[in-house]
Amino acid sequence: MKYKRGQVVLVLFPDSNLVTAKRRPALVVQADGLRTGLPQVIVAMITSNMARSGHPSRVAAALGTPEAKIAGFRTDSVVMTDNLATVLETEIDKSIGRWPRMDLIDKALRHTFSL
Repeated sequence: MKYKRGQVVLVLFPDSNLVTAKRRPALVVQADGLRTGLPQVIVAMITSNMARSGHPSRVAAALGTPEAKIAGFRTDSVVMTDNLATVLETEIDKSIGRWPRMDLIDKALRHTFSL
């Protein structure tokens, strides 16, 4: 896999209608070394809509915090582990940063999947 867990990437993220998509940041949540044989990556959507924060399946980062700086965020952002997509690696434009607090993402994913 070309991308590592915890990388923040710019990707063509599909809308829930599976017809349209928007280029946006997303967090790679797939395990490193998964080796499915498929050129795809599981990512979590990142939004700047702070009204979506506050849910246990979501992790917010305010602009100016160390996490947001390392992640390459340009605005206050929310990582939504309840909005995942499997995307082809060819749909990823580039890596823009790295999310340093995967413990928070793991906690949110546990809530999302009731683990």
